[in-house]
Amino acid sequence: MGIMEKMRLDGKKAFVTGGARGIGKSIAQALAEAGADVALVDLDLAEAEKTAAALQKETGRELFAVKADVTSPEEVDSMIDAVLARFGRIDAAFCNAGICKNIPAEEMSLEDWKQVVDINLTGVFLTAQAAGKVMIKQGGGAIVNTASMSAHIVNVPQPQCSYNASKAGVIQLTKSLAVEWASKNVRVNSISPGYIGTELTLSSPSLAPLIEQWNAVAPLHRMGRPEELQAIAVYLAGDASAFTTGSDFVIDGAFTCI
Repeated sequence: MGIMEKMRLDGKKAFVTGGARGIGKSIAQALAEAGADVALVDLDLAEAEKTAAALQKETGRELFAVKADVTSPEEVDSMIDAVLARFGRIDAAFCNAGICKNIPAEEMSLEDWKQVVDINLTGVFLTAQAAGKVMIKQGGGAIVNTASMSAHIVNVPQPQCSYNASKAGVIQLTKSLAVEWASKNVRVNSISPGYIGTELTLSSPSLAPLIEQWNAVAPLHRMGRPEELQAIAVYLAGDASAFTTGSDFVIDGAFTCI
């Protein structure tokens, strides 16, 4: 099989959490364009359904929306059941849902801290764990967790200690799962995006001054685009990455190099 054939995902079944918009939507689009059928998992069911319908029309693949709170084991299990009922198997799982709160550490409440960690780290664990159980039973699969360049550096000037800590945890969780499940043919990797210009980010007036500061020091003097994460997502989901597990891929335009 040639490399281009290995990069195809024909016949594979996948899900993406946080799939209604932004990075998740872009990843889902790439998976579908490569031939996979994809479930979009999101709290915003209406937006997920809208995205699924648009991508299905665009790619010709089967896409559907599932509502789930990734911090709830029961909702995660129900989501997995819904995906299995529709697809019969899970070949690739993208644990992408996440939030960020910019609050000075000395002012951060325990509630704010726990919400970020619960979604960004515990949510990834619960989703990866549930997907991993299915993949172990079926003989293999690929799990991809969305970490961040914030796991490697401390972003400035925004105060986001809970986000940075949670994303660093995602990388170590990824490595741990990769080692535990290597003999079971379940690969686990993470993607660490830099600043990505999603529709939500670019349309936020409060972020405009920060974006100017980020771009001023960024080696490429711009934010990344969601579609610039698509190639690595397709690679990690398919057979081309059969020897790739336990790795973190920093896609940040060299921001963490400075």
